[in-house]
Amino acid sequence: MPTDHDLAPKMDQRRQVALIVYPGFKTLEATGPLSVLSYASQHLAAAGYTGGYDVTIAAPTAGPIPSDTLMTLGATVALDDLGTPETVLIASAPKIEEVLRNEDRLVAWCRENGRDVTRCAALCTGSFFLAEAGLLEGQSAATHWNYADRLRQRFPKLQVDPDAIFVQAGNFWTSAGVTAAIDLTLAFVEQDYGRDIALAVARDMVMYLKRPGGQSQFSTLLAGQMSGTSRMSDVLNWMSERLDQPLTLDEIARAQGMSVRSLSRAFTSEFGASPMTMLEGLRCDRAKALLLDTDLPLKSVAYKAGFQSDEQMRKAFRRRFSLSPRDYRARFATAGSE
Repeated sequence: MPTDHDLAPKMDQRRQVALIVYPGFKTLEATGPLSVLSYASQHLAAAGYTGGYDVTIAAPTAGPIPSDTLMTLGATVALDDLGTPETVLIASAPKIEEVLRNEDRLVAWCRENGRDVTRCAALCTGSFFLAEAGLLEGQSAATHWNYADRLRQRFPKLQVDPDAIFVQAGNFWTSAGVTAAIDLTLAFVEQDYGRDIALAVARDMVMYLKRPGGQSQFSTLLAGQMSGTSRMSDVLNWMSERLDQPLTLDEIARAQGMSVRSLSRAFTSEFGASPMTMLEGLRCDRAKALLLDTDLPLKSVAYKAGFQSDEQMRKAFRRRFSLSPRDYRARFATAGSE
């Protein structure tokens, strides 16, 4: 186990990050990562370390850069003067095809400098810039699910993963939507300064640390909310709020004023799964968060997620993810620091 003395050089190291924006960039996918980096620097300072992030905002031309909202960010460096920082974050845009037609300089910068950056991360539709520069051919890439088909059609040599939160291909990283950009930046913080600092930042932002890149963009609850009617989504929400209770099919149906048959038919029609299958998915989502965010023993994780035993939880994980809860924790809890 590393000692405090071993960790000090790493914790005292300053790291250079450039956020690249351009007219029409998406506000939240710029400010979310900026907040993560700022909170990390604050926690390091509070712990007595001199490390942290020196963040530069760059753009094709320096000056105020309008976003997709009323917010404007001030770029202090033009791309021609940026060089090759250790880490680069390329913001996304809702109207990415329109932006691509107007931002040849950003594509050219990626082509000329992308391979020399230690970590070059394209957030959401920012992946289009790396692809346009020819940096992702034959590689896996992520983007927001709503843009996955467009990315695949425009760049058929890419292996687009429409479900992943973020994907690493060498020194290139691509991510899905707003919260995925935060997840990816938290992964960088964990690589740079360790899990404790990243966890402190996640607590500041009232979010889980951290969804591993290989996880789905959709939780069971979110997927259900997107595919079901408001009535059945409400039932799913009701179930998610009572995972600590040993819910039975009869209890769920009775609480909703429905017969078991009607409830089962509605779930199968709208979600393609039975109520108890969806309940198991909710319990697995809760267990995954506990496995990553806590050091609780497996029996405690199973209890808090609503499983009757750790063996029942293990069988559910094997069935859904083809690995055990222990293996899940070992694989993903350290994914950001490998």
